[in-house]
Amino acid sequence: MVERYLEQASSYAAQIDGVILWVGIITGVWSVLCFSVFFYLMFKFKAKDGVKAQYITGNKPEEKRWVSIPHGLVLVCDVFIIFIAVQAWYHVKQDMPEYDHEVRIVVQQWAWTFDHPGADGKLDTEDDVRTVDELHVEAGKTYKYHLESRDVMHDFSVPVWRLKQDAIPGRTITGWFKPTKAGDFLIQCAEMCGIGHGIMGARVFVEDGATHAAWNMQNSGLAALDAE
Repeated sequence: MVERYLEQASSYAAQIDGVILWVGIITGVWSVLCFSVFFYLMFKFKAKDGVKAQYITGNKPEEKRWVSIPHGLVLVCDVFIIFIAVQAWYHVKQDMPEYDHEVRIVVQQWAWTFDHPGADGKLDTEDDVRTVDELHVEAGKTYKYHLESRDVMHDFSVPVWRLKQDAIPGRTITGWFKPTKAGDFLIQCAEMCGIGHGIMGARVFVEDGATHAAWNMQNSGLAALDAE
């Protein structure tokens, strides 16, 4: 359902959307049920002429079950949500898969700098490709990223990938993503980081193999010339 409004473009986007969908369904059902019971009891026991109000302590078993049974059912729903949420968290945040390439993401007030591996396929070599506000990756490949902040807290967010990771000054945070659809997508900072926060958007260009290889070769060559 979520993908009807925001497309899924990474390998784990559907799993995260599944957690959101289940949370919405469960909370929606309980909301409708609670309001239905509330209004039913409100109209059933509204004040009537000649009928004296009852003082109910809630200590009798038949009175307690109005709380204990829903409470138990809510706990069951909570356990289910926690189970699927932890599965998604472990898959996205804890279980680093085998990766094809690495990229470095450096964020500051108010711009993004991306270091891509050059033609040799390795990061931190002479033919690395550095860009500002443009990340170039290949569809179907798994990337490990190294996220750094030069000043304050920022947040690397790619909505179509369902990726959102805080960048903390003084730390290098690693994670991964696997884009599944070619296209031009938004990168945004999802952490209030100062007066220029709203204008520091960037783009990720997810390319097919041939297009990405051509871009890489062209820009690796320019990087090598600059180094000379």
